Amino acid sequence: MATIKDVAKLAGVAISTASYALSGDRRVTAKTKEKVLEAAKQLNYRKNGFAMDLKRSRTNTIALILTDLSGPYYSELIRSVQDVALSNGYDLVACSSMGGKESTAVKFLREKRVDGAIVLAHNITDEVLLQTASSNFPIVAMDRVTTGEGLISIVVDGELGGYKATRHLIDHGHQSIAFVSGPANSYDNMLRYQGYLRAMHEAGLEEKAKWRLSGNFVRDGGYKVTKMMMMQGELPSAIFYGNDEMAIGGIKAIEEESYSVPDDISVIGFDDIQLAEYINPPLTTIRQPMHESGSLAGHLLFQMLNDQEVNDSYKLKVELVERKSVKSVEEVSKSLI
Repeated sequence: MATIKDVAKLAGVAISTASYALSGDRRVTAKTKEKVLEAAKQLNYRKNGFAMDLKRSRTNTIALILTDLSGPYYSELIRSVQDVALSNGYDLVACSSMGGKESTAVKFLREKRVDGAIVLAHNITDEVLLQTASSNFPIVAMDRVTTGEGLISIVVDGELGGYKATRHLIDHGHQSIAFVSGPANSYDNMLRYQGYLRAMHEAGLEEKAKWRLSGNFVRDGGYKVTKMMMMQGELPSAIFYGNDEMAIGGIKAIEEESYSVPDDISVIGFDDIQLAEYINPPLTTIRQPMHESGSLAGHLLFQMLNDQEVNDSYKLKVELVERKSVKSVEEVSKSLI
Protein backbone atom coordinates (compact mmCIF):
# COMPACT_ATOMS: atom_id res chain seq x y z
CA MET A 1 0.00 0.00 0.00
CA ALA A 2 1.36 3.42 -0.98
CA THR A 3 2.30 5.83 1.78
CA ILE A 4 2.42 9.60 1.84
CA LYS A 5 6.20 9.30 1.62
CA ASP A 6 5.77 7.54 -1.75
CA VAL A 7 3.42 10.29 -2.94
CA ALA A 8 5.88 13.01 -1.91
CA LYS A 9 8.76 11.25 -3.68
CA LEU A 10 6.82 10.82 -6.95
CA ALA A 11 5.62 14.45 -6.86
CA GLY A 12 9.10 15.71 -6.06
CA VAL A 13 8.05 17.56 -2.89
CA ALA A 14 8.62 17.31 0.85
CA ILE A 15 6.43 14.95 2.88
CA SER A 16 4.97 17.93 4.80
CA THR A 17 4.08 19.66 1.51
CA ALA A 18 2.37 16.51 0.25
CA SER A 19 0.40 16.30 3.50
CA TYR A 20 -0.66 19.94 3.24
CA ALA A 21 -1.70 19.48 -0.38
CA LEU A 22 -3.81 16.41 0.36
CA SER A 23 -5.57 18.17 3.26
CA GLY A 24 -6.37 21.25 1.16
CA ASP A 25 -4.08 23.60 3.07
CA ARG A 26 -3.89 27.11 1.54
CA ARG A 27 -0.11 27.28 1.98
CA VAL A 28 0.29 25.00 -1.06
CA THR A 29 0.09 26.52 -4.55
CA ALA A 30 -2.42 25.22 -7.06
CA LYS A 31 0.38 23.87 -9.26
CA THR A 32 1.99 21.90 -6.42
CA LYS A 33 -1.37 20.62 -5.23
CA GLU A 34 -2.10 19.37 -8.76
CA LYS A 35 1.23 17.49 -8.87
CA VAL A 36 0.61 15.86 -5.49
CA LEU A 37 -2.96 14.83 -6.36
CA GLU A 38 -1.77 13.35 -9.65
CA ALA A 39 0.94 11.36 -7.82
CA ALA A 40 -1.61 10.13 -5.28
CA LYS A 41 -3.90 9.05 -8.10
CA GLN A 42 -1.12 7.14 -9.89
CA LEU A 43 -0.16 5.32 -6.69
CA ASN A 44 -3.78 4.72 -5.72
CA TYR A 45 -3.03 6.42 -2.41
CA ARG A 46 -5.89 6.62 0.10
CA LYS A 47 -5.98 8.90 3.16
CA ASN A 48 -7.38 6.23 5.42
CA GLY A 49 -4.32 4.99 7.32
CA PHE A 50 -4.15 4.78 11.10
CA ALA A 51 -2.35 8.13 11.41
CA MET A 52 -5.00 9.89 9.31
CA ASP A 53 -7.75 8.30 11.38
CA LEU A 54 -6.12 9.62 14.52
CA LYS A 55 -5.78 13.09 13.00
CA ARG A 56 -9.38 13.22 11.88
CA SER A 57 -10.94 11.75 15.04
CA ARG A 58 -13.10 14.15 17.04
CA THR A 59 -11.76 15.49 20.31
CA ASN A 60 -15.18 16.77 21.42
CA THR A 61 -13.42 19.99 22.39
CA ILE A 62 -13.50 23.50 20.90
CA ALA A 63 -11.17 26.41 21.59
CA LEU A 64 -11.97 30.02 22.43
CA ILE A 65 -8.93 32.19 21.76
CA LEU A 66 -8.92 35.66 23.31
CA THR A 67 -6.40 38.49 23.49
CA ASP A 68 -6.74 38.42 27.27
CA LEU A 69 -8.63 36.12 29.62
CA SER A 70 -9.21 38.80 32.27
CA GLY A 71 -11.87 41.49 32.44
CA PRO A 72 -15.68 41.46 32.57
CA TYR A 73 -16.20 41.49 28.80
CA TYR A 74 -14.16 38.35 28.24
CA SER A 75 -15.66 36.51 31.23
CA GLU A 76 -19.16 37.11 29.85
CA LEU A 77 -18.06 35.81 26.44
CA ILE A 78 -16.41 32.70 27.91
CA ARG A 79 -19.55 31.89 29.88
CA SER A 80 -21.85 32.21 26.85
CA VAL A 81 -19.64 30.02 24.62
CA GLN A 82 -19.22 27.48 27.41
CA ASP A 83 -23.00 27.14 27.75
CA VAL A 84 -23.31 26.30 24.04
CA ALA A 85 -20.38 23.86 24.17
CA LEU A 86 -21.81 21.98 27.16
CA SER A 87 -25.26 21.77 25.56
CA ASN A 88 -23.59 20.05 22.59
CA GLY A 89 -21.64 17.63 24.77
CA TYR A 90 -18.32 19.39 24.14
CA ASP A 91 -15.59 20.77 26.38
CA LEU A 92 -14.27 24.31 25.99
CA VAL A 93 -10.61 25.33 26.17
CA ALA A 94 -10.06 29.09 26.56
CA CYS A 95 -6.57 30.40 25.89
CA SER A 96 -4.79 33.72 25.48
CA SER A 97 -3.15 34.85 22.24
CA MET A 98 -0.34 36.67 24.07
CA GLY A 99 2.78 36.17 21.98
CA GLY A 100 1.06 36.50 18.59
CA LYS A 101 2.46 34.12 15.97
CA GLU A 102 4.56 32.34 18.58
CA SER A 103 1.72 31.88 21.06
CA THR A 104 0.32 28.59 22.27
CA ALA A 105 -2.99 29.67 20.76
CA VAL A 106 -1.52 29.75 17.23
CA LYS A 107 0.07 26.33 17.80
CA PHE A 108 -3.37 25.12 18.90
CA LEU A 109 -4.79 26.27 15.57
CA ARG A 110 -1.97 25.03 13.35
CA GLU A 111 -1.80 21.61 15.01
CA LYS A 112 -5.60 21.32 15.17
CA ARG A 113 -5.67 20.00 18.71
CA VAL A 114 -9.40 20.76 18.91
CA ASP A 115 -12.31 20.31 16.49
CA GLY A 116 -12.82 24.01 15.79
CA ALA A 117 -12.19 27.44 17.24
CA ILE A 118 -13.70 30.83 18.01
CA VAL A 119 -11.12 33.62 17.76
CA LEU A 120 -11.39 37.08 19.29
CA ALA A 121 -7.77 38.22 19.25
CA HIS A 122 -6.51 41.12 17.14
CA ASN A 123 -2.90 39.86 17.32
CA ILE A 124 -3.73 36.65 15.43
CA THR A 125 -3.57 37.65 11.78
CA ASP A 126 -6.05 36.95 9.01
CA GLU A 127 -3.25 35.02 7.31
CA VAL A 128 -3.07 32.53 10.18
CA LEU A 129 -6.85 32.07 10.18
CA LEU A 130 -7.01 31.56 6.40
CA GLN A 131 -4.17 29.05 6.53
CA THR A 132 -5.68 26.96 9.32
CA ALA A 133 -9.45 27.09 8.67
CA SER A 134 -10.99 24.41 6.46
CA SER A 135 -14.20 22.45 6.08
CA ASN A 136 -12.70 19.94 8.53
CA PHE A 137 -11.55 22.63 10.96
CA PRO A 138 -14.06 25.51 11.14
CA ILE A 139 -13.19 28.85 12.70
CA VAL A 140 -15.51 31.68 13.76
CA ALA A 141 -13.64 35.00 13.74
CA MET A 142 -15.15 37.69 15.97
CA ASP A 143 -14.76 41.46 15.54
CA ARG A 144 -13.11 41.26 12.12
CA VAL A 145 -14.30 40.85 8.54
CA THR A 146 -12.58 37.92 6.87
CA THR A 147 -14.02 34.87 5.17
CA GLY A 148 -12.76 31.75 3.43
CA GLU A 149 -13.25 28.01 3.43
CA GLY A 150 -14.38 26.97 6.91
CA LEU A 151 -14.11 30.58 8.13
CA ILE A 152 -16.92 33.01 8.97
CA SER A 153 -16.95 36.35 10.76
CA ILE A 154 -19.14 38.04 13.36
CA VAL A 155 -18.88 41.79 13.88
CA VAL A 156 -20.72 44.26 16.08
CA ASP A 157 -21.73 47.52 14.37
CA GLY A 158 -19.05 49.50 16.19
CA GLU A 159 -19.13 52.38 13.72
CA LEU A 160 -22.80 52.98 14.46
CA GLY A 161 -22.08 52.62 18.17
CA GLY A 162 -19.32 55.23 18.02
CA TYR A 163 -21.64 57.52 16.08
CA LYS A 164 -24.52 57.04 18.56
CA ALA A 165 -22.25 57.75 21.54
CA THR A 166 -20.81 60.94 20.07
CA ARG A 167 -24.15 62.09 18.67
CA HIS A 168 -25.68 61.68 22.15
CA LEU A 169 -23.05 64.03 23.59
CA ILE A 170 -23.54 66.54 20.76
CA ASP A 171 -27.32 66.44 21.25
CA HIS A 172 -26.66 67.42 24.86
CA GLY A 173 -24.85 70.54 23.69
CA HIS A 174 -21.25 69.29 23.95
CA GLN A 175 -18.82 70.57 21.33
CA SER A 176 -15.44 69.82 22.92
CA ILE A 177 -15.46 66.02 22.97
CA ALA A 178 -12.41 63.86 23.65
CA PHE A 179 -12.00 60.28 22.44
CA VAL A 180 -10.06 57.74 24.51
CA SER A 181 -9.26 54.80 22.27
CA GLY A 182 -8.23 51.17 22.54
CA PRO A 183 -5.22 49.56 20.80
CA ALA A 184 -4.39 51.03 17.38
CA ASN A 185 -4.48 47.58 15.73
CA SER A 186 -7.92 46.73 17.11
CA TYR A 187 -10.69 46.46 14.51
CA ASP A 188 -13.22 47.36 17.23
CA ASN A 189 -11.32 50.51 18.07
CA MET A 190 -11.10 51.57 14.43
CA LEU A 191 -14.86 51.27 13.94
CA ARG A 192 -15.73 53.20 17.10
CA TYR A 193 -13.31 55.96 16.14
CA GLN A 194 -14.82 56.17 12.63
CA GLY A 195 -18.26 56.59 14.20
CA TYR A 196 -16.92 59.32 16.48
CA LEU A 197 -15.41 61.18 13.51
CA ARG A 198 -18.61 60.87 11.46
CA ALA A 199 -20.71 62.44 14.20
CA MET A 200 -18.14 65.21 14.80
CA HIS A 201 -17.83 66.10 11.12
CA GLU A 202 -21.60 65.95 10.65
CA ALA A 203 -21.96 68.54 13.43
CA GLY A 204 -19.18 70.72 12.00
CA LEU A 205 -16.86 69.94 14.92
CA GLU A 206 -13.15 69.14 14.81
CA GLU A 207 -11.31 66.73 17.07
CA LYS A 208 -8.26 67.99 18.92
CA ALA A 209 -5.16 65.81 18.72
CA LYS A 210 -4.40 66.34 22.41
CA TRP A 211 -7.83 64.95 23.30
CA ARG A 212 -7.28 61.69 21.43
CA LEU A 213 -5.37 59.32 23.70
CA SER A 214 -5.04 55.53 23.90
CA GLY A 215 -6.04 53.68 27.06
CA ASN A 216 -5.55 50.21 25.53
CA PHE A 217 -9.09 49.09 26.49
CA VAL A 218 -8.10 48.57 30.17
CA ARG A 219 -9.23 50.38 33.32
CA ASP A 220 -5.74 51.49 34.34
CA GLY A 221 -5.16 52.83 30.83
CA GLY A 222 -8.31 54.95 31.02
CA TYR A 223 -7.23 56.24 34.41
CA LYS A 224 -3.69 57.19 33.31
CA VAL A 225 -4.57 58.95 30.04
CA THR A 226 -7.34 60.91 31.78
CA LYS A 227 -4.82 62.08 34.38
CA MET A 228 -2.54 63.11 31.51
CA MET A 229 -5.37 64.95 29.78
CA MET A 230 -6.17 66.90 32.94
CA MET A 231 -2.55 67.93 33.40
CA GLN A 232 -2.75 69.81 30.09
CA GLY A 233 -5.10 72.40 31.57
CA GLU A 234 -7.75 72.85 28.88
CA LEU A 235 -10.41 70.20 29.41
CA PRO A 236 -13.16 68.87 27.14
CA SER A 237 -16.75 69.12 28.32
CA ALA A 238 -17.29 65.44 27.50
CA ILE A 239 -15.24 62.28 26.97
CA PHE A 240 -16.17 59.25 24.88
CA TYR A 241 -14.25 56.22 26.13
CA GLY A 242 -13.90 53.34 23.67
CA ASN A 243 -15.04 50.87 26.32
CA ASP A 244 -16.56 50.85 29.79
CA GLU A 245 -13.40 49.63 31.51
CA MET A 246 -11.52 52.77 30.43
CA ALA A 247 -14.52 54.95 31.32
CA ILE A 248 -14.55 53.59 34.88
CA GLY A 249 -10.84 54.33 35.24
CA GLY A 250 -11.39 57.76 33.72
CA ILE A 251 -14.17 58.68 36.16
CA LYS A 252 -11.87 57.82 39.06
CA ALA A 253 -9.15 60.08 37.63
CA ILE A 254 -11.59 62.96 37.08
CA GLU A 255 -12.92 62.79 40.62
CA GLU A 256 -9.42 62.58 42.11
CA GLU A 257 -8.73 65.96 40.49
CA SER A 258 -11.78 67.40 42.34
CA TYR A 259 -13.99 67.48 39.25
CA SER A 260 -17.42 65.91 39.08
CA VAL A 261 -19.08 63.58 36.55
CA PRO A 262 -21.37 64.73 35.00
CA ASP A 263 -21.50 68.23 36.54
CA ASP A 264 -18.07 69.21 35.18
CA ILE A 265 -17.34 66.57 32.55
CA SER A 266 -19.81 64.17 30.90
CA VAL A 267 -18.67 60.59 30.25
CA ILE A 268 -19.96 57.87 27.94
CA GLY A 269 -18.60 54.34 27.48
CA PHE A 270 -19.07 51.34 25.22
CA ASP A 271 -20.00 47.68 25.95
CA ASP A 272 -22.46 47.94 28.89
CA ILE A 273 -20.59 45.57 31.18
CA GLN A 274 -22.43 44.55 34.35
CA LEU A 275 -20.49 47.02 36.50
CA ALA A 276 -21.59 49.98 34.36
CA GLU A 277 -24.94 50.45 36.12
CA TYR A 278 -23.48 50.08 39.63
CA ILE A 279 -20.69 52.68 39.61
CA ASN A 280 -21.33 56.24 40.76
CA PRO A 281 -22.66 57.84 38.66
CA PRO A 282 -24.20 54.96 36.69
CA LEU A 283 -22.53 54.94 33.28
CA THR A 284 -24.28 55.99 30.08
CA THR A 285 -22.94 53.62 27.44
CA ILE A 286 -23.44 51.77 24.17
CA ARG A 287 -24.68 48.25 24.76
CA GLN A 288 -23.32 45.56 22.52
CA PRO A 289 -24.79 42.04 22.72
CA MET A 290 -21.92 40.32 24.53
CA HIS A 291 -23.75 37.19 25.62
CA GLU A 292 -25.66 36.95 22.36
CA SER A 293 -22.52 37.27 20.22
CA GLY A 294 -20.80 34.49 22.18
CA SER A 295 -23.86 32.25 21.89
CA LEU A 296 -24.15 32.96 18.16
CA ALA A 297 -20.46 32.17 17.62
CA GLY A 298 -20.86 28.88 19.45
CA HIS A 299 -23.99 27.85 17.57
CA LEU A 300 -22.46 28.73 14.20
CA LEU A 301 -19.33 26.72 14.98
CA PHE A 302 -21.39 23.63 15.80
CA GLN A 303 -23.48 24.09 12.68
CA MET A 304 -20.28 24.01 10.63
CA LEU A 305 -19.01 20.99 12.56
CA ASN A 306 -22.25 19.26 11.58
CA ASP A 307 -21.82 20.27 7.91
CA GLN A 308 -24.78 22.65 7.98
CA GLU A 309 -24.89 25.71 5.75
CA VAL A 310 -24.17 29.10 7.34
CA ASN A 311 -23.68 32.64 6.02
CA ASP A 312 -20.20 34.06 5.48
CA SER A 313 -20.62 36.96 7.92
CA TYR A 314 -22.96 38.39 10.55
CA LYS A 315 -23.38 41.95 11.89
CA LEU A 316 -24.96 42.56 15.31
CA LYS A 317 -26.76 45.73 16.40
CA VAL A 318 -25.92 48.11 19.25
CA GLU A 319 -28.09 50.41 21.37
CA LEU A 320 -27.65 53.47 23.55
CA VAL A 321 -28.25 52.99 27.29
CA GLU A 322 -28.88 56.29 29.08
CA ARG A 323 -27.94 56.54 32.75
CA LYS A 324 -26.49 59.39 34.81
CA SER A 325 -22.96 60.14 33.53
CA VAL A 326 -24.02 62.59 30.79
CA LYS A 327 -25.47 66.02 31.48
CA SER A 328 -26.47 68.69 28.98
CA VAL A 329 -24.35 71.83 28.72
CA GLU A 330 -27.51 73.86 29.43
CA GLU A 331 -28.11 71.99 32.70
CA VAL A 332 -24.50 72.55 33.75
CA SER A 333 -24.77 76.28 33.00
CA LYS A 334 -27.97 76.61 35.04
CA SER A 335 -26.42 74.85 38.03
CA LEU A 336 -23.59 77.40 38.02
CA ILE A 337 -25.95 80.40 38.21
